Amino acid sequence: RSLAPTPSPRPTDQGAIAPDNKEFSGFIFKIHANLDPNHRDRIAFLRVCSGEFRRNMYYHHVRLEKEVRFSTPTTFLAAQKTIVEEAWPGDVIGLFDTGNFKIGDTLTEGSRFNFRGIPAFSPELFRELINKDPMRSKQLEKGIRQLTDEGVAQLFTQSIGSKKVVGCVGELQFDVIRYRLEHEYGAVCEFQTIQAHKACWLTSADPVALQEFIRVKGLQILQDKDGLPVFMAPSAYMLDLERRNNPAIEFHTTSEFRTAQAQ
Repeated sequence: RSLAPTPSPRPTDQGAIAPDNKEFSGFIFKIHANLDPNHRDRIAFLRVCSGEFRRNMYYHHVRLEKEVRFSTPTTFLAAQKTIVEEAWPGDVIGLFDTGNFKIGDTLTEGSRFNFRGIPAFSPELFRELINKDPMRSKQLEKGIRQLTDEGVAQLFTQSIGSKKVVGCVGELQFDVIRYRLEHEYGAVCEFQTIQAHKACWLTSADPVALQEFIRVKGLQILQDKDGLPVFMAPSAYMLDLERRNNPAIEFHTTSEFRTAQAQ
């Protein structure tokens, strides 16, 4: 291990964590559903940032405020999966997940802090998700949530009604999602173009002003997967206009503001 380059310190909402810190910490940077389609498994990939990770030890899931234990932490080399007993800063391990993890989640030995630098950005393209087979609605719901958990796209749900909007950074991602929904979940869908320029997370020091804006905008307000309000701006002009007309409200095009608020 001494021949490997030393990992860099990682920023958190309570200062940087150095790799030589004795207490274990790490964060989830990727999630992959159906890595093995025959077993329907879901793997959360953890990067160890400090201390030592040990198999079967209990660790603190900061967001959920619960203790979690992993009996089969795994490393992947080509098609080979190997259970690991321990891991060190810079190592990446796969944790079998039943839906507890989201990208950016932090694990520690008990400390309450969150790693920074993994924000969700406003996508460039937006499409409404249309279910082509109502008999497979449950499969579609499960599939789109698991696939967007992987971080390849973002899911927004209309606060009034149940319209779902998927945001991506490239057109090809919609084709990939459509293919995987059909072949991994048996759900058939199509994506319909909508008029949307940016997804803006909303905050305000004035909760009354925020709630009034959400009420007035109605169908243009959606929720992200964490239930946070998002304003779907139809154009750059309208976004600029809303910012000028609503100075008490902040329009964020990245979810990094949540980490800053925790400081």
